[in-house]
Amino acid sequence: MRVGIIGLGRQGWRRAEAIKKTSDKIIIGATDKINENSKLFSESFGCEITDNWKDLVKRKDVDIVVICTPPNLHSNMAVTALRAKKHVLCEKPLALNVKEAKIILKEVKKSGCKLKCGFNLRYHPAISLAKKWVDRGLIGELIFIRCRYGIVGREGYEKDWRAKKEISGGGQLMDQGMHVLDLSRWFLGEFKEVFGSLSTNFWKISPLEDNVFAILETKEKQTAFCHISWTQWKNLFSFEVYGKDGYLTSEGLGGSYGLEKLIFGKRDFKKPFDQKIIKFGKKDSSWLEEWKEFTLAIKKDRQPLGSDYDGFMALKLAEALYKSARTKKIVKLN
Repeated sequence: MRVGIIGLGRQGWRRAEAIKKTSDKIIIGATDKINENSKLFSESFGCEITDNWKDLVKRKDVDIVVICTPPNLHSNMAVTALRAKKHVLCEKPLALNVKEAKIILKEVKKSGCKLKCGFNLRYHPAISLAKKWVDRGLIGELIFIRCRYGIVGREGYEKDWRAKKEISGGGQLMDQGMHVLDLSRWFLGEFKEVFGSLSTNFWKISPLEDNVFAILETKEKQTAFCHISWTQWKNLFSFEVYGKDGYLTSEGLGGSYGLEKLIFGKRDFKKPFDQKIIKFGKKDSSWLEEWKEFTLAIKKDRQPLGSDYDGFMALKLAEALYKSARTKKIVKLN
């Protein structure tokens, strides 16, 4: 696969590092302006650089376009790439809103190309193994999920592009919240109603939220309880899945989130309480595993894990939660 990357910031480098470990090749990178960072990117990955992303999309020697820009640019770039018959990996959120996401979905169908939304948490080993065990029925029928996900906001965070609604589409719900909504839906299936409460208690970013409290419920009354925060002070990730026969808890993501591990407990009233803990390495392999799965989906002509539809549904859930927070009412989903 020959790749073009739009956006050479932290995320662009992260994606490029993962691609470099495969047999795929980065052909060109696009940035706002040619500077020392873009020149270093070119040297590091042996690719060309342009300050016009449309030039990248038009190239016949590019098979996949990777979009690593702020959300307000996603829709236009994804649609343009799809119309040029390129496969697309687009960072989350898929678009600024559901309306834009619908346009992307239509173009995916027309183009016959694959689009993947960047949900790399699905590829963390603890989460991936937990999903396999849930699908095998190791903890029985699922009852509820409880997720806490938070990040330390650096000084001046309120001046970041994430704090500008016209660029980000929203606050923490549109940031790390996208991962939480995607994982909850991946494990429990479609939700029928949601209730959300949003707060802005620290960062001066109103009307955007720095904390999200959400309850999502399926038709079968399985529930996801979620707290997503920009005021965690110490990075945290905890994803608990409870079934009728046991539970699985994924903790940590490596790095500043702490050692990644999966805790497995089985219900047995006749034996003393016991649980198994599986520890994983400190390196974050999710970016590489996500890329490998995406290219395999292209080669096998199947939907990638974390597809355009998954990106659309995460946005749909987010918009329902925003509506719930405004109206102080439960919002039902079709």
